[in-house]
Amino acid sequence: MITTEADLAPLAQTLAAALPDRCFIALVGDLGAGKTTFVKAFAAVVGIDPAEVVSPTFGLVHEHSSRAGILLHADMYRLTGPDDLHEVGWEDAVARAKWVFVEWPERITAALPADRLDVAITIDAPTARTFTFTGHGPAHEPVIARLR
Repeated sequence: MITTEADLAPLAQTLAAALPDRCFIALVGDLGAGKTTFVKAFAAVVGIDPAEVVSPTFGLVHEHSSRAGILLHADMYRLTGPDDLHEVGWEDAVARAKWVFVEWPERITAALPADRLDVAITIDAPTARTFTFTGHGPAHEPVIARLR
């Protein structure tokens, strides 16, 4: 359980060290669960100014670069389905990114890659969250083992 925002840094550090070279992370959680806050923590670990990471609700897709690679942060809340992805240049953006973080992935379920990491964030209290990691594909088995 994460009880403060400061607790996210070690979790993000462990995740960044364990992920395969290219990865797709589907973030699931209620509004206000901390999806964007978690992406900010991860961004800081990989050399991206977390102040640059804002909710992509209106822009849909934000790209952030660091020496380590490109982090793609997307919010699918306003999409009606995977057919809308073409309009935002989804395939090209994903192809450029080293890390893809998607909020509200249930809006594009048919377009989610089979090889991905699902991160469910549950609100336990005003500042407490439980993170549940589910790996899909063999590349994520070591990630899950390291996070335990």
